[in-house]
Amino acid sequence: MRRSITTLTLLLTIPIGLAVRLLPLGLPWFLYKYLGSTLWAGALYWFLATLLPTLCPIVVATIALTIATLLELSRLVSIAPIDTFRLTFAGKILLGRYFSLKNILAYLLAITLTAALDHLVVPRQTKS
Repeated sequence: MRRSITTLTLLLTIPIGLAVRLLPLGLPWFLYKYLGSTLWAGALYWFLATLLPTLCPIVVATIALTIATLLELSRLVSIAPIDTFRLTFAGKILLGRYFSLKNILAYLLAITLTAALDHLVVPRQTKS
């Protein structure tokens, strides 16, 4: 049951995040700039929670924040094949193009809130 809920949440988060980035929704600049980043981090959390359903939310959150931070920091290092991938649509969506400390803060906020939601709403698997 837990995996179904986390997968469903992931599958709902992804199109919302893409819509925020790609559709002319007329969002205020701040929302346009950071809502996509927060939804990306939330989707990362739900992806990991789907893959690792027996881990508690704090562990999933720690892994997600570590991955998000490392990906953000990777933008500071130029590696030709990765830089080329970053120029593609998939690269922009998955890896981003520019380093921003504010993005790391957005990831921290999003992953913390997502883990709290996971803890409060999603039923835990019980060991039999």
